[in-house]
Amino acid sequence: MQKAFYEQFAPKMFAVCFRYTSNQEAAQDLLQDGFIKVFKNLHRFRFEGSLEGWIRRIFVNTAIEQFRKKSLPQTSIGEKHMDVADEDDITALERLAEKDILKMIHELAPGYQAVFNLYVVEGYSHKEISELLGISEGTSKSQLARAKGILAKRVKEYLNETNKIRRTI
Repeated sequence: MQKAFYEQFAPKMFAVCFRYTSNQEAAQDLLQDGFIKVFKNLHRFRFEGSLEGWIRRIFVNTAIEQFRKKSLPQTSIGEKHMDVADEDDITALERLAEKDILKMIHELAPGYQAVFNLYVVEGYSHKEISELLGISEGTSKSQLARAKGILAKRVKEYLNETNKIRRTI
């Protein structure tokens, strides 16, 4: 029973884990930790909503716990950096392959990466992120803005390099 359960949910949960870690080995460790928690707490599932959503929440919380254990510095920046991604940046992101985007996200500082994933991918509010990570809402907002700024810069650099290569071919 557990094997079939694992095989059904492991690929999706690995993707969740990989978004919060720097490499596949760390994601595998997180996947194992998450499934241990799922199996220990399966009796607590109340059939109020989807099972997959409940499992995903456990994995996100497991990733957050790991983030807290590392006790990373909480970088804060001024409000002037809050609006760093414009329409050109969003269009450029659409042209990148998913693997390229994931690589860029993994290269972010862990604090930026966690806030970016929680806000953009998981849909948490800044208030929820601040409570989960033990940071202020302002820090959550500034880390998201900084992450978007770094990603926008890297996307532009990537596209410039890609265009240079295409022109030489």
